[in-house]
Amino acid sequence: MKTAEQSQSPGPRGRNVVLIGMPGSGKSTVGVLLARRSGRGFIDTDLRIQQAEGMKLQQVLERRGLDGFRRLEEETLRALRAERCVIATGGSAVYSDAAMTHLRSLGPVVWLDCGVDTLRRRIGEGGQRGMVRRPGLSLEQLARERRPLYERWADLHIDASAGSAEEVAGEIQKLSGKAET
Repeated sequence: MKTAEQSQSPGPRGRNVVLIGMPGSGKSTVGVLLARRSGRGFIDTDLRIQQAEGMKLQQVLERRGLDGFRRLEEETLRALRAERCVIATGGSAVYSDAAMTHLRSLGPVVWLDCGVDTLRRRIGEGGQRGMVRRPGLSLEQLARERRPLYERWADLHIDASAGSAEEVAGEIQKLSGKAET
């Protein structure tokens, strides 16, 4: 599989696939599988932030605070250049119009949607995961707050709880090819 570092020049819309969704929706897991299936590179923007900052996401959040983290995430996403990659974003990417406009210019945006029960089974309440949310906001409240943003930015909407990660990747591969035309 081609690495993201080999794929840094921007390409026309459709060469990349951008994954959005709640933490635990499978963006990284499905993204790696989709990249392998489609011969694309893979970029995890949360990992890029962690590498650039030299610490885990939760530590970045604690150090920078919510607003500081969102600014850092926006800068990271707006600076992203990729060609023929699957891009897994952090769940909070949709809060930035500038970042999402840029990501949408790179390729179709696919929303991996999961019910709160599925998310809770996968990640609990998100505790130390580095989940970007205001203090005291439950997973259910966060999902309700973000849902209209995911709906707004998604070119494709996939039920990420309806099958295995491999099946979800196959569905995205099939549908994203149609979205490119």
